[in-house]
Amino acid sequence: MRAPATDLPLAFENASLRAGDVRILDGVTLTLNAGAPTMLIGPNGSGKSSLICLAMGLAAPSSGRVVWGGRGAPGERLAMVFQRPVMLRRSAAANVAYALPRRDDARVAALLAQVGLSHVAARPARKLSGGEQQRLALARALARDPEILFLDEPTASLDPAATKAVEDIVRTVVASGVKIVMATHDIGQARRLAGDIVFLLRGRVAEHAEATSFFAAPATPQAAAFLRGDLVI
Repeated sequence: MRAPATDLPLAFENASLRAGDVRILDGVTLTLNAGAPTMLIGPNGSGKSSLICLAMGLAAPSSGRVVWGGRGAPGERLAMVFQRPVMLRRSAAANVAYALPRRDDARVAALLAQVGLSHVAARPARKLSGGEQQRLALARALARDPEILFLDEPTASLDPAATKAVEDIVRTVVASGVKIVMATHDIGQARRLAGDIVFLLRGRVAEHAEATSFFAAPATPQAAAFLRGDLVI
């Protein structure tokens, strides 16, 4: 039996992305491997969301290329959660069921339990709180049985309690072997979750380092300034 294809390592090879005359990403060369979460940080407009879109195959590089596990096209075990996920006009359980290839009530129940939403299974998804919707979006993404899960600032609009709930789910997902690639503007969150840090600035990878060494001694003055809370543009 042939082993299933893997999308790891995920490699960007001099990948750029343009929108008209605007260069959004500029010559990104970066390899992401299995293991602890990779956190994408940087100022607004630095290219974090665009990098995730390239990684998901939602956009094609204007030049260079993205390689998934040595292949030029992504596999089927990629999933993404947006900062403001769209909830379907149906129950929480039905939102999860929609992501499954076939009806599987037991799997839906297990996913809702994993994100702590069993008690709202029958409630309309659009009536849930922001934190509950974000956890539901995670359950829906996990229904795809992803090898890599991309999170685009999933806690940006959440209060501390809801943020902790999402981070706890992330830790559980990582422990199950899923690779997390997450964009965040929250330095504390990056410290809590990251295995490695990608610091983006003006569409370029300014620094990529193991998290402990990055926070202890950033290699670039721009990263050091960003960690101090200084304005970096």
